[in-house]
Amino acid sequence: MNLQGKRILLGVTGSIAAYKSALLTRLLVKSGAEVQIIMSTSALDFITPLTLATLSKRPVLSEFSKKDTGEWNNHVELGLWADLFVVAPLSANTLAKFANGLCDNLLTATYLSARCPVMLAPAMDLDMYQHPAVRANLARVTSFGNVLLDAESGELASGLRGQGRMMEPEHILAEVETFFSRAKDFFGKKILITMGPTQEAIDPVRFISNHSSGKMGLAIARNFKSRGAEVFLISGPVSLPINSEDFHLYRVKSASEMYEVANRLHQQMDFCVFAAAVSDYAPAEVAAQKIKKDESEMTISLRKNVDIAKELGKAKRPGQIHVGFALETEREEFHAKGKLERKNFDLIVLNSTRDEGAGFQHDTNRVKIFHRDGRVVESGLESKSRIAELILEEIKKAPVWI
Repeated sequence: MNLQGKRILLGVTGSIAAYKSALLTRLLVKSGAEVQIIMSTSALDFITPLTLATLSKRPVLSEFSKKDTGEWNNHVELGLWADLFVVAPLSANTLAKFANGLCDNLLTATYLSARCPVMLAPAMDLDMYQHPAVRANLARVTSFGNVLLDAESGELASGLRGQGRMMEPEHILAEVETFFSRAKDFFGKKILITMGPTQEAIDPVRFISNHSSGKMGLAIARNFKSRGAEVFLISGPVSLPINSEDFHLYRVKSASEMYEVANRLHQQMDFCVFAAAVSDYAPAEVAAQKIKKDESEMTISLRKNVDIAKELGKAKRPGQIHVGFALETEREEFHAKGKLERKNFDLIVLNSTRDEGAGFQHDTNRVKIFHRDGRVVESGLESKSRIAELILEEIKKAPVWI
């Protein structure tokens, strides 16, 4: 693909792999992209700004101020200028800053200001790359919607062999080209997504709910948004930061509130993704005052909630695509396929509580996707951002979309 006219910020941090940024710059420029490079101060020890400035045909930035003129390099403008921000290589130190919002140089300030999509290509020794702190930071930045270009395996600077090598520049270029080729493949489409848990009140201070964090639903919403869609996001109570400028955001608590909003929006949508963990039951009566613990036992009578996906599945119009989710504990495929039929889904995403690192609360997931025509696609244990990409690619294969 030709990257003509694309504006790419390239961040270079302090890693021996910084030498690869020269080839990456050359490949991006040769493909037609405008490349503006920002280096961390530690990166200056590994490759000279002169080399990268010559290849990018633009001055390399590393400081907030231009000491010779007194002007400053505006990190906000840099973040607004770019179509894509690629950090390659990403050191463990800068990764930790990104993950925790630390801002002590031009590169980190630009990262925190950037409104464009971000790709991160980590590089470090194999033991560092597998350290729990690094894995947690990688999971955290991917939960922000950043695209992780996972390190490759091979010989490392330490002399050891294993995973930790920065993705090769040719492979990064391919990822960038793929990103732009599909960046607007859902342009003009309207997407309804439900996410998070619901809360069903028992009294003014207590409720029935579940452990859903909303992470999977938000990852799907961000992926649709990055690919040109107009996203209508109905969220139960979650603690995740959601930028309301990116979505039409509706915050609800109960299943009935979620159904009311979803039902109102449903007919105008092209795609509906039912990722919320909706409570199946709610208290038949809600106490007006806090219930006191007067007795050794208490019984709560429950009523069945509306099945949002099933009800809207009955009203699905021709050409509309419905995607469901199933979190199961036993006979997983049997129950998922049953929901696929009963709720009129075009595809359903199954995950199991028996898979370590998958399901509620985790930043990772492992799924099986069942299509109505019988096709099955299975993932490994991946970040929820990567799983979201897989789900969107499978949505594109649905017969009504094709």
